[in-house]
Amino acid sequence: MHRRINVTLPEETMKLIKHVSRKGGRSRLIDLAIKRYVMEIGRANLRKKLKEGALRRAPRDRQLAEEWFLLEDQAWRGTRR
Repeated sequence: MHRRINVTLPEETMKLIKHVSRKGGRSRLIDLAIKRYVMEIGRANLRKKLKEGALRRAPRDRQLAEEWFLLEDQAWRGTRR
């Protein structure tokens, strides 16, 4: 289903649209551009949340890695006897 809307764009944007799309393909171009923009914003937000979570959990993760390293070191020492 398609829906008609009225959009006002700056003249410079219209020149860009006319440069890359024929008159009959403008709706498709705008549709693809909006979908891509929304997808990129979603990815940027996800990256931001992942980074914040990793930084928040870093002390715990570092502690776990150190504990596992000690256990693994002990296990390797035990197998070499």
